[in-house]
Amino acid sequence: MSKKPHKLGKTDKDFSGKILKILSTNANRAFNYKQIGAILELDDTKSRNEIIKDLKILASQNKIIETEPGKYLVKAISQDYYEGKIDMTSRKTAYFICPDFEEDVFIPTNNLNRALDGDIVKVYVYNRRKGKRPEGEVIEVIERKKMEFVGVIDIQKNFAFVSTANAKMYTDIFVPKEKYGDAENGDVVIVKIEDWPKKADSPFGSVIKVLGKPGEHDTEIHAILAEYGLPYDFPIEVEVFAQKIDTSIQESEIANRRDMRDTLTFTIDPKDAKDFDDALSFKKMDNGNYEIGIHIADVSYYLQEGTILDDEAYQRGTSVYLVDRVVPMLPEVLSNFACSLRPNEEKYTFSAIFEVTDKAAVVNQWFGRTVIYSDQRFAYEEAQYIIETKDNTIPEETSITGSSYVVKDEIVEATLKLDELAKILRRKRMADGAISFDKVEVKFNLNEESEPTGVYFKVSKDANHLIEEFMLLANRKVAEFVGKQKKTFVYRIHDEPNEDKLINLQTVISKFGYSINLKSKGEISKSLNELLVNVQGKKEQNLVDTLAIRTMSKAKYSTENIGHYGLAFDYYSHFTSPIRRYPDVMVHRLLQYYLDGGKSVSEEVYEEKCVHSSNMESLATNAERDSIKYMQVKYMQDHKDEEFLGVISGVTEWGIYVEIVSNKCEGMCRIREIKDDYYTFDEKQYALVGAVSNQLLQLGDEVYVKVKNADLVKKQLDFSFIRKNNTEE
Repeated sequence: MSKKPHKLGKTDKDFSGKILKILSTNANRAFNYKQIGAILELDDTKSRNEIIKDLKILASQNKIIETEPGKYLVKAISQDYYEGKIDMTSRKTAYFICPDFEEDVFIPTNNLNRALDGDIVKVYVYNRRKGKRPEGEVIEVIERKKMEFVGVIDIQKNFAFVSTANAKMYTDIFVPKEKYGDAENGDVVIVKIEDWPKKADSPFGSVIKVLGKPGEHDTEIHAILAEYGLPYDFPIEVEVFAQKIDTSIQESEIANRRDMRDTLTFTIDPKDAKDFDDALSFKKMDNGNYEIGIHIADVSYYLQEGTILDDEAYQRGTSVYLVDRVVPMLPEVLSNFACSLRPNEEKYTFSAIFEVTDKAAVVNQWFGRTVIYSDQRFAYEEAQYIIETKDNTIPEETSITGSSYVVKDEIVEATLKLDELAKILRRKRMADGAISFDKVEVKFNLNEESEPTGVYFKVSKDANHLIEEFMLLANRKVAEFVGKQKKTFVYRIHDEPNEDKLINLQTVISKFGYSINLKSKGEISKSLNELLVNVQGKKEQNLVDTLAIRTMSKAKYSTENIGHYGLAFDYYSHFTSPIRRYPDVMVHRLLQYYLDGGKSVSEEVYEEKCVHSSNMESLATNAERDSIKYMQVKYMQDHKDEEFLGVISGVTEWGIYVEIVSNKCEGMCRIREIKDDYYTFDEKQYALVGAVSNQLLQLGDEVYVKVKNADLVKKQLDFSFIRKNNTEE
C-alpha cells in the first residue's frame, strides 16, 4: 500500500515542547510569541494563536514565567531539568531513566519531541506530587544512541520510506529519491539518519547498504548484526596487518617463559570448536599433591596496544556466536591458528598454576607466561565417556575423529582425578552460596544451506563442570591476587538480586507449588538452588529457570569490586577467554604489568573500557538471542500442519505466550482468536478467564497449539489455540 508523500506543512498543533526547548536553550533571555514564531518559521495566524495559547498554558503550569506582558522566560529551577536515557515501549510512549529518580519518569507520546530509544536527553519533569508517577517532556536530544537502522524500503515515485521491525522504533525514515541508490522496492537496507527538520513528521536519511531480500538467510543474519551495529567482516587493512604478524615459536621468546612442554596437557572443548583458548596440565607431585595448570592463549603477546588490530578488537569487544556462524573478535590467523591451543603444537600461553591437595585446597599458586605442548584434544563427549566408564578406548560413536581410538592411561588418570577435584570445588562453591544455573540451551542441526533440520538441547555434564570449575578457579585467584594489592583491575561483578523481582518470582512459582526463602542472602541462594533442582525435568522447568535468571542483576565489568553474587566469590575476573573477550586481554596485560612491579594504572581510563566492554557484550547477547529466535521461526515454518504440546509462559491482556515443550519455540495465541470461550485478563490471578466456562489459562498450564504464522523478518510466531490439556493433572 502506497504512502502519502512526506508532510512538510504546518501540522503541529501543540508547540509546548518546541517552546520549552527554545526557552531552555536561551535560559537568560525572554521571548514573545513573534520571536518564537520566527525561530519556528511560522508566520500564519493560526500557528501564532497556537503559540500564544501554549505560552499561557506553560505559564499556568509554572513551567515558564511571564517577566513582562507578553514576554516569557523559562523558570529558573534547575532541579526540574534532568539528563538521562530514553527507554521506549512498543506503545509509542517511553520512560526516562535517570539516577535522580527511584522510579522511571513516564514520557507520553506527544512529549517525546523526536527522542528515540536509548537517546541521552534533557527532560523537564512535572507531576511530582506524592503518590503520583512523575511525568516528563523531552526538551533536548543531547546524544543519539544510534543513527543507523535496519528496515525494509518502500519506494514511491519520487521518495521512499524505510520502516523497521523494531517495535521500539515508532517512526519510519524518509529517504529522498537521490539517496536510496541501487535499492529496490522491498529490499532490506541499512539507512542512516542525516537530519530531522523541524516541520517534518519523520527523520530524513540515506540508504548506506542493501542487505538483500527479506526472508533470505544471509539477509536476515546480516540484518541481525547490523541492527546492533556489529560487523560481520574485518576491514581489509586489519586482515593485512594480522597476516603480517610473525606467529612462529622462537627460542629467544621461550627463554623468557616457564617451559611446560614436557608436562601432560590437554584441551576439552565442544566438538565443533575451532578456537581452543584454554588447556589443562596435570602432574602428580612427590608430596602427594597435584600441580594443575590452567593455560590460556597468550593473545596479548600478538595483540599489541596501539595497533589497528588492537583498536578493532577493542571496538568489537567480543566474538558473536550466532546460530550458524561465529563473528570473531580476532582475525582467523590468530583466533583459529596462532592463538588456538591445537593438539601436537607448541603454543605461547599465560598460565595460572596451582598446587592442590587431595581435598582440592590450593596451597601454592604461580602466574606468568609459559609455553606448552598439547598432547590431546578432547570433545566434551569424549571426556564425559572417560568419566562415566573409566575406559581408555573411545568408541566410534563418541569419537570426534569418526573412528575409535585408545587414550593414554596417564591422560585417563588425569581426567578422572581432575573430575574428582572439580566436584569437590563445586560442592564447596554451592555450600558458600553459589547459584547453579544450568539452563537448557537450544541448539539446531543445520544442513549445508544453514537450514534447520532439527532441534536439540545442550545440557552441562561432568566434563563441562570439570572445565568450568578450573576456569572459575583461575579467574577467582587472578582477581584475588591483584585485588588484595589494592591496584586498579578489571573485575567481573554481579550484584545481589532485585527484591521486587524475587517477590514476583515467588508469586509465579507458588502457582506450581514452589517457594523461596527471602529472609537472608544465604537463605535466598539456598532456596533458589533447591528450586532449580526441583523443577528439573518438569514441564515448567524452562519457564522457572528463565524467570529465576531474570531476578538476577546483570553481571558486568567494572574497576569497582563488589564481588560476584551468583558465584559466591569476593573476587572474580575474566582471565580464561582472550581469543573471544577483550576484557580478558586487558586482564592479561594488567596482570603481567603488576607481576613486573608496575604501579596502579588509571581507574578512570579502565572504567571507561569496562563500560564499553559491558555494552558490547550486551549487544552481542541480543544478536545471539535474535539469531535463535530467527532459526526457531524458520524451523517452525515447515511444521505448520502439526499439533504441538506447549506450556503457557506468559499471560497478558492481549493473549498468552506458549512455549512448545519439544523444541522451546515460543509464540503467541491472541485472546480474540481463542474460540472455545470469551476470555478476559484477570490481573490478580495472572490468567485469562473464560466468561462461560470459568476455565483458567494461566502460567504453566499445558495447551495444544498449531503454527498460524511465522514471520522471519519480525522473528515472531503466532499460534492457533487448539485446546487446554486437561489430562495433565
